[in-house]
Amino acid sequence: MAKRVLTTESGAPVADNQNSATAGVGGPILLQDQHLLEKLARFNRERIPERVVHARGSGAYGYFEVTDDVTGFTRADFLSEVGKRTETFIRFSTVADSLGGADAVRDPRGFALKFYTDEGNYDLVGNNTPVFFIKDPIKFPDFIHSQKRDPFTGKQEPDNVWDFWAHAPEATHQITWLMGDRGIPASYRHMNGYGSHTYQWTNAAGEAFFVKYHFKTNQGVRSLSADHASELVGKDANSHQTDLLQAIERGVNPSWTLHVQVMPAADAADYRFNPFDLTKVWPHSDYPLQRVGRLVLDRNPDNVFAEVEQAAFSPNNFVPGIGPSPDKMLQGRLFAYADAHRYRLGVNHTHLPVNAPRTAVVDNYGRDGVHATRNGSRHDKNYEPNSYAGPAQTDAALAAPLAIHGWTGTHEAPAHTKDDDFFQAGELFRLMSEDEKGRLVANIAGGLSQVTRDDVIEKNLAHFHAADADYGKRVEEAVRALRED
Repeated sequence: MAKRVLTTESGAPVADNQNSATAGVGGPILLQDQHLLEKLARFNRERIPERVVHARGSGAYGYFEVTDDVTGFTRADFLSEVGKRTETFIRFSTVADSLGGADAVRDPRGFALKFYTDEGNYDLVGNNTPVFFIKDPIKFPDFIHSQKRDPFTGKQEPDNVWDFWAHAPEATHQITWLMGDRGIPASYRHMNGYGSHTYQWTNAAGEAFFVKYHFKTNQGVRSLSADHASELVGKDANSHQTDLLQAIERGVNPSWTLHVQVMPAADAADYRFNPFDLTKVWPHSDYPLQRVGRLVLDRNPDNVFAEVEQAAFSPNNFVPGIGPSPDKMLQGRLFAYADAHRYRLGVNHTHLPVNAPRTAVVDNYGRDGVHATRNGSRHDKNYEPNSYAGPAQTDAALAAPLAIHGWTGTHEAPAHTKDDDFFQAGELFRLMSEDEKGRLVANIAGGLSQVTRDDVIEKNLAHFHAADADYGKRVEEAVRALRED
């Protein structure tokens, strides 16, 4: 077998990869040592800016297989027939910590899924919780700043975390999820995934439906107690990455069953909750789960940086038959996600193998920029319309239009009959067993008791009292006991 030759980036053979060129034996290094300079310069640029949120992540390839007919609701081709399979890539992540953070921490988990469909890539960017802390994207930068490291202390501060929540009563529902038993998943394989947002499906007849996605883990939901998680972090900070990697390498391929809740578009205006409020769920008694298919992960990435860190998910990557809803948080993310990737990876990040379509043909007038690989030839024009048989529009909208009315301006979300910030948080609390309630209260009190300002504590306690009298009473007593110790 012929020996492989080490080369420079330009392809020239490297004569010596062990010793730098110097001015004589023991002399200073020469500026002319192109190989040394290239290696050092490349090394300095090996890291791209980490994600502001969802920095710590793991990923895997797999496929999605349709098991049930949903053509009555959507004309999306990858969902068009039972048995059809579509290649996928998923990225799991924690939200608040940095790239070097631990896996087994109390934090929501990202559940970002890319479908490499024949009509282009469809990205579904969700979490392992069906709700979120806020309902308007204008508050998102402030929310994340409150949860990240403090500019002065360099660590997460309970004063910042709970002060923001004190001024965001709509966060009470998600706080109840996060501080409950499912706040620290045992692994990525043992948690559910949710689209969280409301999306629009449109069928071949043009009928519109609003949908919510639920990926139910077939491994069963398993979570960690706070004590067990702390112990695990000390043993293996990469516990979730280790588990996912080793499971797939052993051939134990994790899977999820996808269900959707389907709401006819006409129901949205008069539904008892605002169906586009990310802090709310649709009760299953109103809109039952309908099975769609199964997601299976069966291949690990060969290179974590190239395929996990450079993976870019944008919720505005829709395919025909699927589109956005008036969900304000989704509307904000339609811009923010794609813009984050343009900053981190460059305007041509969609050319990277993990982000490029597998079977769909990309044909547009985008040109130039860093890492451009599809600039066309002398015969291709970079403008449209043109007289040279370039790609042209289809005149077929991906989804149904959304009706709008009223005046422009900064408006609060429309209130529905059962809309408030606390009702569903109370419902979730009342569904819990006594043991679950005890752990939830202990988790909340453990953080809230560290807050130094009494007014911030009182504002947060008022939220729990508003959700459920017993809920508020228990949290208040637990916080008082911890502060008196």
